[in-house]
Amino acid sequence: MTSQMPESALDRAYALQRVGGDEELLKEIAAIFLEDYPNSLAEIRIAIANSDARRLETSAHTLKGSAANFGARVAVDSALRLEQMGRARLMGQSADALRDLEDGLAQLHRDLTALLQL
Repeated sequence: MTSQMPESALDRAYALQRVGGDEELLKEIAAIFLEDYPNSLAEIRIAIANSDARRLETSAHTLKGSAANFGARVAVDSALRLEQMGRARLMGQSADALRDLEDGLAQLHRDLTALLQL
């Protein structure tokens, strides 16, 4: 029986390049992200629940920028979709994009937690 390792959400080489190769700084940024992203995700959930397009746009934009530091393509792309939905005031498919974002963030959370344990 073969088991596949889940694909990494963290592009370690890209993230290290973003911090000038400083492994400790990358770990500091990762720890801050792990502490802060649940609040941003909660803001996105609230915005969707309240059909608050402006709040969705702003919250998704903020989370997108933070996740981009780690080259987390799934999370970044999903946050961008939500940001664009908010900007266009098109909330109809936001639940699907939210699920994709949650999946991408769960993968990134796993990878950043592993990074902090190195």
